[in-house]
Amino acid sequence: MANERFSNALSGIAQKVPPIWMMRQAGRYHKHYQALKEKYSFMELCKEPELAAEVAMGPIDDFDFDVAILFSDLLFPLEALGMGLEYSPGPQLGWTLTPETINQLLPVDEAIGDMEFQRLAVQATRGLLPQRKSLIGFVGGPWTLFAYAVEGSHKGGLKEAKAMWSLFPAFTNIIEPFLQKNIALQLEAGAEVVMVFDTAAGELSPQMYRDLVAPTVKKIAKSFPGKIGYYSQNTQLAHLFPFFNEPSELAGMGFDHRWELPTLFELVPGGFVQGNFDQTLMFTDEADFARKLEFYLQPFQELSPEERKGWVCGLGHGVLPATPEANVRTFVDTVRETFA
Repeated sequence: MANERFSNALSGIAQKVPPIWMMRQAGRYHKHYQALKEKYSFMELCKEPELAAEVAMGPIDDFDFDVAILFSDLLFPLEALGMGLEYSPGPQLGWTLTPETINQLLPVDEAIGDMEFQRLAVQATRGLLPQRKSLIGFVGGPWTLFAYAVEGSHKGGLKEAKAMWSLFPAFTNIIEPFLQKNIALQLEAGAEVVMVFDTAAGELSPQMYRDLVAPTVKKIAKSFPGKIGYYSQNTQLAHLFPFFNEPSELAGMGFDHRWELPTLFELVPGGFVQGNFDQTLMFTDEADFARKLEFYLQPFQELSPEERKGWVCGLGHGVLPATPEANVRTFVDTVRETFA
């Protein structure tokens, strides 16, 4: 019960046509999601396993992506740890993390039970997926969750989170074992890979990132060899050097559109390389979009299947709200036609 192209990418097997999936491929841009959102709240869509599976299936049925993604939100671990969470419409925590409030976080063994809905959602999604499709789960990266816990949002330069940098190790001592259990339950339920999304990572200097964030990510990956994918937004080579410089337990890595992906296949030590068409270019008109996509794909066409093995094709970041569905469909069809 797995997609052959995605399995080949994980195993480093050369192939002509890459698998395709996009972050946030099930979301606000899609009429299937919009119809469900008229009937249910975002929290209901995430926490009712049958609804989460139905949302995840929408883009599989409509666009024929190779991989489905657990429909959920990366902030639920903070809610489970006792910080509260509402969506009105954006996320709002009940309180923020400080040196005075960190002791209010619940014990990991007590809190992890609140993530059982994700296990059921993964199982429900796998039950609906055709056998030829793959399924991945996800969690937020430790630094990204810390930034949200301190700031209450992801906006700006995260000056408050950086000012409380000395609190991060204590938070890591809690969130790391929590994420380990969270990842385990997703894998046990049927996810083939769990992505760690570190969307706030690029706000750190490379030195700060390498000092505490990279070791934590590597420790998580070591606990699940070949089962953890890692995506960090706005990072550069100086940030990710620890992952390139030595063998990694990661299943693969995702990159945003600021990276020149064809140059990375030799740098990433095994596993998949995911990305990375600029998601904002999805808004261009039909004819111009076709030209931009052709321009993007040209360097990949110059590589042999062996040279670009591991490629998982997608966007640099998630599908943005109001993205034209026609361009999503064109993206999938064009990639497959180009490399067939």
